Amino acid sequence: MNDLTLKTEANWQARVAHAFSRAAPRYDALATAQRHIGELLWGSLPPRAFNVLDMGCGTGYWTHRLDERYPTARITGLDLAPGMLEQARQRHGESIRWQLGDAAALPFGNHAFDLVFSNLAVQWCRDIGAVMAELYRVLTPGGQAHITTLLPDTLEEIAFAWQRPEALLQTPDRTSVERGIGESGLAIVRQTATVERFYYPDLKAVMASIKGVGAQIARPQAILCRKDIAAAQVRFEQLREWKGLPVSYHCLTLHLEKSL
Repeated sequence: MNDLTLKTEANWQARVAHAFSRAAPRYDALATAQRHIGELLWGSLPPRAFNVLDMGCGTGYWTHRLDERYPTARITGLDLAPGMLEQARQRHGESIRWQLGDAAALPFGNHAFDLVFSNLAVQWCRDIGAVMAELYRVLTPGGQAHITTLLPDTLEEIAFAWQRPEALLQTPDRTSVERGIGESGLAIVRQTATVERFYYPDLKAVMASIKGVGAQIARPQAILCRKDIAAAQVRFEQLREWKGLPVSYHCLTLHLEKSL
């Protein structure tokens, strides 16, 4: 990378860390969609593990559950946002190792983990290939990574309502993810693409669910007047179903392994 690219990447990471740190105190109360999607991974986890990494652990909800599932394992929670890690420490204590760090440059030695769990984190990394290469490096031979990430068209209803598709998080497509995995040396044991749809009573609730979990970082700074908000409400109402206003998450669930 040249100096400009490095500076741009550092600025992006700082913005992501700031947004999620700011959201940390209210994250768990608003992360209904994130919890539901995380359950897609839970049933496929191996029966035993000895060194486990929760990559993008947030406030430690899944890290704590991993600690209960594997009581004899060493559990590590890693996140880019200091505020998230502080919440995790307060809620779940120091029996779990909490580590500040970036998924694309993991602060661990080679072959450090036999299981990596990551729920809705790697879509925030600009270089999916670097993330996969790092996973390969830190996994033991035979180690597994269980990941959920987001694909393009996630939050498409919000893009339609606000007429700002460029403001949403730009996620890598499935082909790019598969290419990054293939170049890393990891093997795909199983992958599943699904659309998970959630419903909210009104626009205010929709935006609270996004902003409240720190996921508004990709929206450029703008001043919205009452006219803008009213127009967005009208457009969103065109999409209303009997359950409420829909918000779609296009998810990719991955089970990866490092060969023996």
